[in-house]
Amino acid sequence: MSAQEKRVMALCEWEDRWQTGRTGFHQPQVHKFLKKYLDKILHGQKSIRFFFPLCGKAVDMKWLADMGHTVTGVEISEKGIKQFFEDQSLRYSEEQVPEIPGAKVFKSADGKISIYQCDLYKFSSAIAGKFGGIWDRGAMVAINPCDRQKYAALLTSLMESDCRYLIDTLEYNPEQYKGPPFLVTEDVLKQLFEGACDIELLQTADGFEERHRAWGIDNLTEKVYLLTPKKQ
Repeated sequence: MSAQEKRVMALCEWEDRWQTGRTGFHQPQVHKFLKKYLDKILHGQKSIRFFFPLCGKAVDMKWLADMGHTVTGVEISEKGIKQFFEDQSLRYSEEQVPEIPGAKVFKSADGKISIYQCDLYKFSSAIAGKFGGIWDRGAMVAINPCDRQKYAALLTSLMESDCRYLIDTLEYNPEQYKGPPFLVTEDVLKQLFEGACDIELLQTADGFEERHRAWGIDNLTEKVYLLTPKKQ
C-alpha cells in the first residue's frame, strides 16, 4: 500500500485548516474549466440544480446562482460557509437539519444557494433531492483514498438520470508528495464509476505553479472529465 493510500485526514484537520487560514485550495475567481465547460453540464437546459461536494467558499456557487441556477453545497467548516456568504455580501438564514443530528443548513435569502454543514457521507438525496449538474473541483482529490468507493456511491446516488458531472483531477508523482490533494487517474475514475457512468476526458493541461514546489513535486497535470450516467 502506497503512502497516499494509507493517508487519512480527520474532519477536524480540515476544520483546523479553516481556523488557521491554511486554505491555499481556495480560488478567488470562478474556475476557468467550469466557465469553459459549463455548456457541457447544462446540455441545452436553461437552469439546473447544481451540487458542490466539499464546496468551501467557492465563488463558483454565486456565479451559477446569478445565472439562475440553484446550488447546494456540503462543507464541514462553519467558518468557511459563513465566509462565503460574507465575502459575497449575501444575506442568509441558518437552521437545523432534522435528518442529520448536529447538522445545519445555511440558505441565501433568495433561496438560490443552500450549504449544508455536515459530514459529507451523512448527506443524501433524501435530504435535498437529486441534481442535474455536479462540479467537483477539490473534492475527489481531497477525500481520503480509502473513502473513494463510498464517495463515488454517494455522488452516483445524487445524480438525476441526465446529470452531467464535471470533475477536475490532478496527476503528479505520488512518490514525491503524499497529499492531499491526492493523485486521481482515469483508471481510478473507471474503477469507481464502472457500470454507473460513461467517462469522457475533456482536457489535459499543465497545472504546475511555483507554490507546488513546496509539495516537493516538479510537475503537475490537470485533467478534466465529464461523467454521465449510463442509460439503464
